[in-house]
Amino acid sequence: MTEYGPRPVDRKLPTEEARDLLTLVRELIEREIRPVAAEEEASGRFPRETFTLLSESGLLSLPYAEEFGGGDQPYEVYLQVLEELAAARLTVGLGVSVHTLACHALAGFGTKEQRAEHLPAMLGGGLLGAYCLSEPASGSDAASLTTRADRKGGGGTSRSSGAESGGWVINGTKAWITHGGVADFYTVLARTGGSGARGITAFLVPGDAEGLSAAPPERKMGMKGSPTAQLHFDDVRIPDSRRLGDEGQGFAIALSALDSGRLGIAACAIGVAQAALDEALGYVAERRQFGRPIGDFQGLRFMLADMATQVEAGRALYLAAARLRDAGQPFSKEAAMAKLFCTDAAMRVTTDAVQLLGGYGYTLDFPAERYMREAKVLQIVEGTNQIQRMVIARHLAGPETR
Repeated sequence: MTEYGPRPVDRKLPTEEARDLLTLVRELIEREIRPVAAEEEASGRFPRETFTLLSESGLLSLPYAEEFGGGDQPYEVYLQVLEELAAARLTVGLGVSVHTLACHALAGFGTKEQRAEHLPAMLGGGLLGAYCLSEPASGSDAASLTTRADRKGGGGTSRSSGAESGGWVINGTKAWITHGGVADFYTVLARTGGSGARGITAFLVPGDAEGLSAAPPERKMGMKGSPTAQLHFDDVRIPDSRRLGDEGQGFAIALSALDSGRLGIAACAIGVAQAALDEALGYVAERRQFGRPIGDFQGLRFMLADMATQVEAGRALYLAAARLRDAGQPFSKEAAMAKLFCTDAAMRVTTDAVQLLGGYGYTLDFPAERYMREAKVLQIVEGTNQIQRMVIARHLAGPETR
C-alpha cells in the first residue's frame, strides 16, 4: 500500500460480537457485491439474490428483537453495516435501509399476534419490503395524501360492493416507491378519516394482493439497479388484522419511522462519500505528473483533507444520533441534522472526487461519476434537505407562526 492509498475505516464498535459482524459483512461484500456492482448498475439489474443472501445471513434484521428473528443489534452497529454496504453498492445499502423502514410499523406498533405472525418471515424469511408514503401530489406535504382505505369498500371511493367483514378496501396511487413492483410486502399509509394528519392509518399489504400493480420503473440519473415505481391500488382488499396501530395513528407511525430512516440515509451517504474518497486516494497515489505523484501537490492534498474531514464529521454525527436512539432518548432533531449534513457532504465529496480524477473522473471507466450521481438522490429521499432544515429550525425556535 502506498503512502497515499486508502485504508480500511477504523470503526469503534461496542462489542466483540459487533466486530465479528463487521468482519462478516466485509467478507460478504468482497465476495458477492463489489465485484459486480459497476456492471449491474450500468445494466440496471436488480440484485434480488443479494437481498436473499443478506436475509439468510441475518443482515436484514439487525436492529429488531431476537424474539422475532431479529439481530438485536443497536442502531450504532446497524448503521455502520449500512455504511459498508452502501460504500460497495448504494442499491444494496439503501435497499436494506428501506426494508428496515418497511418493518418499523409492525415491529413498533403491531400487536403481539401480528408480530408473531408476520415478523419472522419479514426479518429472516427471504422477504423484501417497501414503504409507501409519498404520492404524485403529496411528497414533502405527506399529510395531504389521498390514497384511501374504506371499511367494507364504503365511502364512495370503491367500485366493489363490499369487502370481508371487518376488512378494508384501498384505492389510490403511491409514488417514488423503492422496490416498487418487486417487494413482497408494503407498509402503506392511507386515509381512513378526514383531511390532515389525524385521518391517516397504516396497513401491511402483501405484494401479491389482487388489485395491486406497479407502473414501469422511473428512469433515473443514478441507482439504476434499484427499481423506483408508482404503485396503483385498485380495490385492494385486506383484512382488519393487517391494520397497524390504531385508526388515525398512521401519520405518527410514519414520522417515527422516518426519524430512524433518516439515520439510515445518513449512513448510506457516508458510505458513498467514503467510497469516493478511497477512489480519489488510490488515484492520486498512482497518477504522476511533473515527475511525481499528483498527491504531492498541495492543492490536491487540501482537497483530500477537506473530503476526509467531511466524511469523519458525518460519521460522528450519525453515530451520535444513533446512540441517543439506542439510549431511548429523543433524537428527531439529531436525525434531521445527520441526514442533512451527511448527504450534503456526500455530494461535495463525490463531486471533488470526480475533479481529482480529472478527465477520467468523467468517464464510465471509473466509479467516481457513479458515486456523484448516486449522492444526489440522497439529498432528496426520506425528506428533502430543505425539509430537514425546517425540522431542525422547529426544534430550535418552535413552529412557524401563521
